[in-house]
Amino acid sequence: MIPALMPTYNRADLAFERGEGAYVWTDDGRRFLDFGSGIATTSLGHAHPHLVKTIAEQAAKVMHVSNLYRVPQAEKLAARHVAASFADSVFFCNSGAEANEGMIKAVRKYHAENGHPEKFRMICFEGAFHGRTLATLAATGNEKYLAGFGPPVDGFDHVPFGNMNAVRDAITPATAGIMIEPIQGEGGVRPADLRFLKELRAVCDEFGLLLALDEVQTGMGRSGKLWAHEWAGIEPDVMSSAKGIGGGFPLGAVLAREKVAKHLKPGTHGTTYGGGPLACSAGNAVLDVVLADGFLAQVDRVARYLWKGMEALAARHPHVAEGVQGAGLLVGLKLRPEVSNGEMQAACVAEGLLTVAAGMNVLRVAPPLIITEAQVDEALAAIDRACTKLTPAKSPALAK
Repeated sequence: MIPALMPTYNRADLAFERGEGAYVWTDDGRRFLDFGSGIATTSLGHAHPHLVKTIAEQAAKVMHVSNLYRVPQAEKLAARHVAASFADSVFFCNSGAEANEGMIKAVRKYHAENGHPEKFRMICFEGAFHGRTLATLAATGNEKYLAGFGPPVDGFDHVPFGNMNAVRDAITPATAGIMIEPIQGEGGVRPADLRFLKELRAVCDEFGLLLALDEVQTGMGRSGKLWAHEWAGIEPDVMSSAKGIGGGFPLGAVLAREKVAKHLKPGTHGTTYGGGPLACSAGNAVLDVVLADGFLAQVDRVARYLWKGMEALAARHPHVAEGVQGAGLLVGLKLRPEVSNGEMQAACVAEGLLTVAAGMNVLRVAPPLIITEAQVDEALAAIDRACTKLTPAKSPALAK
């Protein structure tokens, strides 16, 4: 008999009762160091006092009014995002998939309003992950995710990640823009080369295309800068965000330059819940912390410390790990083919550490932005113990 909760996930048999900072406790009292952050979402960790206080105070006032009326909390949050980014205007929604849908629509609308409705196709990249809606599945292009849902939504052309020649070859008179994650999260924690990002900006300018960045997972400080594209010294025309911008409260956003945003007039796009008082209060609380003096510099310092530790760990366990990839506090341990990321994830759980599996047989590490070097040491020790247990001498799977 099917369970009441639809079985769309392979859930670990863990139920968390409470959290504090970088730690969570199960309902049976076990403590875990959380280096998964709800898939890079609880950016300030668990039960952050300022975030909790802000949400509680707003919930006691008004939670939802819809977008039929002004939402001062959204106006404030949008102004702060504009001040801290390339964007001139922001649209708020509830999730990363919604943000990417909005971004795709914005790109198409821009060209239609400028007399080129034939320009609707997006160049996307192999290994991408943009969401689970029909359009974002098509943008993702993974056959495993597309199977059984009918013909993919038209308008998405996929090329190898990092291949500029393939990008140029894919441009046609129907191409509207290029959509890319600065770091592929689900696709294996693969960072785009900074030169490649600069070249994408240049080719968009050359051909009159829009550069659309998916910073759902990489944004809000995770890379050590507020937005990961800042490392390349470029600016997109439009960008999606979610996950960490609400600190765990559902919040998504489309940030755009005026030339794009001005075409999304009343009636062209909308959402009932998006940009509500409660979500935007949470978003403002997150910005209070992330934009505070020294916070991002501290994230960058701890991230570099984590990277060095992961590299040393990979070198110490060559029978288990092939190397380290990623950027900032989004780091992947690339495993040898003989070790599955699911097996490694389970081994880490046994050592009291939560991580996330990613594509290309990678173990994804995405801790809260508030972690300390001492907590990094604790996590590295747990992964080290897990690797030791999965060496060929101790693992039947590796001994074959």
